[in-house]
Amino acid sequence: MTRDFLLEIGTEEIPARMMPDILSQLQTLGEKFLKESRINFESIKSIGTPRRLALIANGVNESQEDVSIEKRGPSAKISFDENGNPTKAAIGFARGAKIDPKDLVVKDEYVYAVIHEKGGSTSELLKSIFPKIISSINFKNSMRWSDLDFKFVRPIRWIVAIFGSEIVPFEIAKIKSGKISRGHRVLSHGEFEIHEPSTYEKDCEDNFVIVDQNRRREIIRKQIEDIAKSNGGIAEISDELLDEVNFIVEFPTAIIGSFEDKYLELPQCVVVTSMRDHQRYFPVKSADGKLLAKFITIRNGGKDFIDVVTHGNERVLKARLEDAQFFFDEDRKKLLSEHRDKLKTVVFQEGLGSMYEKSERLEQLTLEICNELQVRDDRRGQARRAARICKADLVTSMVMEFTELQGTVGKEYAILDGEMDEVAIAIDEHYRPRSSTDSQAETFAGRVVSIADKIDNIVATFSRGLVPTGSQDPFALRRQAMGLVKTLIEAQWSLSTHVIVDKAIELLPIADEFTDDKDIEKILDPEAVTERYSKIQGEFEEFICLRLKNVLTEEKIRYDVIDSVLDADDPYVTTLKARAVDEFVKKSDSTQFIQSFVRVINLAKNADRGVSVKESLFKNPAEKNLFDALKTAESEVDAAAVQHDFKTALESLTKLSKPIDEFFDAVMVMDKDESIKTNRLALLADIDGLLEAVADFSKIIL
Repeated sequence: MTRDFLLEIGTEEIPARMMPDILSQLQTLGEKFLKESRINFESIKSIGTPRRLALIANGVNESQEDVSIEKRGPSAKISFDENGNPTKAAIGFARGAKIDPKDLVVKDEYVYAVIHEKGGSTSELLKSIFPKIISSINFKNSMRWSDLDFKFVRPIRWIVAIFGSEIVPFEIAKIKSGKISRGHRVLSHGEFEIHEPSTYEKDCEDNFVIVDQNRRREIIRKQIEDIAKSNGGIAEISDELLDEVNFIVEFPTAIIGSFEDKYLELPQCVVVTSMRDHQRYFPVKSADGKLLAKFITIRNGGKDFIDVVTHGNERVLKARLEDAQFFFDEDRKKLLSEHRDKLKTVVFQEGLGSMYEKSERLEQLTLEICNELQVRDDRRGQARRAARICKADLVTSMVMEFTELQGTVGKEYAILDGEMDEVAIAIDEHYRPRSSTDSQAETFAGRVVSIADKIDNIVATFSRGLVPTGSQDPFALRRQAMGLVKTLIEAQWSLSTHVIVDKAIELLPIADEFTDDKDIEKILDPEAVTERYSKIQGEFEEFICLRLKNVLTEEKIRYDVIDSVLDADDPYVTTLKARAVDEFVKKSDSTQFIQSFVRVINLAKNADRGVSVKESLFKNPAEKNLFDALKTAESEVDAAAVQHDFKTALESLTKLSKPIDEFFDAVMVMDKDESIKTNRLALLADIDGLLEAVADFSKIIL
C-alpha cells in the first residue's frame, strides 16, 4: 500500500533571490532521506511561495523495504574445531550479531552472520525524517528568534506534516506539526485545514495562494502579456525580473499604470532602469520597439481598490523619474569628456591612484594592443578615444544615483555629444560581460578597451597581493579573466597577453616602493623589482590558463590535449591548436605518429640545445633522410603556423614519423663516439622544437 505525504514549512517572507536554491535543496534532501531510510516512492517535488516551503511525495510505501545484511566474522579455520563445533571466536561473533551460532554461514573461508531486518513503519520514520529535512537546509544567511538556539532563513510560524490523512507529529523550534496552514495575509480568512496531500494545492488556491511556483510564474507572464496587449503595447519581460516577482507574491494580479510623456525624452536605459531595477515594473513598448509611457506591475492580491493601488505606483515612479530628469539636466551642462577631470577625486584601488590615472593607463594599453594587432589609424583613433572617456560617466550624477548604468549612460551621453558611434558603443561594451550570462563586446573599439580594462584590473589587483583564492573573488576577477579569454577567441585575435601584461605592470606604480624618496629616478633594489614583475606575470599566466582550460573543456576537448597545448600567452592560437590536436588524436592512425614523436621527445631531453646539426657527422643514410625530412617539415609547419592552420601543420609533422622510425631502427643515438652522439641528439632536439610549435605530444594519453 502507498500514500502521499506533505511537509509544509510556514515562515515569514523569505527573500526572493533565495527561494530557488532553497526549494532545490528541499527536494534533494527529501529524496536523500527517503532513499537512506529505504522508503520507496513514485515521485517527489518541492513548491513554494515567499511564506511557505512545501515538499510533496506521491506513492510512498507505508513501510520500509526489508533488508538482509551480511556481517563478516573471523576466518573459518579459527571458528570451528576439528569436530566442526563452533569455537569461542564463532560463539562470541554470533552473540554480537544476535544470532544462533548454528546459523553462521561459511563463505570465502570466513564466517558470516546473515541478519534479516524487517522494514519499519513509514509513519514512525517520518517523525524523525521531517525534522532532519528542515534542519539540513543550508542558507547563506540565517536567523535566530525568540530564545531559541535553532536557526532558519526566517522564523517558522507553522508546520503541516501529513502522511495520507494522518498527522506526522513532531516539534521543531517550539512549533508542533499539524494540518493547519495559513492563507493569503489579506484575502483569506487566515488559517485553514489541509485534509490530505492531494488536495493541498487546491486548498491553498481556495485561500488565495498559488503555491506551485511554476504555475504561478506562467500566470504572471500571461497576465502581463494580456494586459499589455489590451493597452496597445508589448511587455518587455526579462526572465530575471519575472523570477524575482514570482517569489514576491502568492496571488498575482497584473496592473498597468502610466507616466508623463515628457520622461520619454530621457535616455531609454534610465527610464527602464527606474522601472525595472528600482520598482520591479515591466516596461511596455510599441510594436516597433519604442518605449511607451506605461508600465506593468504585479500586485500580491486581487482586483479590489485597483485604482488606488495603480495611482500609488504611478506616484512612486514619477518621483523616481523626476530625480532622473534632474540628474540628466545637471549632467548635460557639460560634455561627457569634460566630466573626466573629476575622476581625479575617485580612488581606483588603495595604493594604485585614482580613476583618472586608470583611464590614462587604459589609453596607453589600448594603443599597445592596437600596435600588436597592427590596425588601421582610424580604428586606433576610435579605440583610443573610447579608452580616454570610457570612465567619465562614473562621476556623473546619473551614475552616482543609478550605479548599474555605468557604461550605459556613458554611451547615451557620448551619442548626444556627437561622438562616433563606435566610440559611444565601446564605452558601454568595455564592461562586458557584466554577468556570467552576458555576451562579449562586439565592436573593435569595444573589444580593445574591454581587453585593456580587464588586464589592468587583474594586474593591478595582483600587484596588491589580492589573487582570488577559494570562493573569494571580491573584484570579480575570474569573470573578467573569462571575458578576456572569450573576447580574444570570439574576435579571432592572435595577441600576446605577455606583452600587454608587461606594459600594464610598467604603467602601474609598482616600482615606487623600491625608489629613494630623495631621488625618484633611483631604484634601490632593481632585482626586487624584476622579481615582483615576474611574480605578477606568473600569477596572471596561471590565472588565465585556468580560465582557458575551462573554455576548452566546455568545447569537449580532451583534458590531455588541453594540457599538451595550454599557453596563456595567446588564448586564440591555443584554442586553434587544441581543436586541431583533438581532431588529430581521434584518427585511427594517430597513435603510431604520437609514439614516434614521444621517442624523439624523450631522447631530446639529453641534448645540448646550443649545438647545431652537422651533416658531415652523419654515418648512416637514415640520418640524412631524417634531416632532409625535417627541413621540409620546418618549411611547411612554419608556413601553416603563420596562417594558424594547425591541421595542415600536423599533417606535415606526420610525414616525419616514417623517417624517425627508420632512424631509430638504423642507428644507436647514444653512440660511443661523443661527437656522433651529440650530433644525433641535436637532430632530435631540432625535431622536438618543431613539434613544440604545435603541442607537447608527451602529454597525450595513448
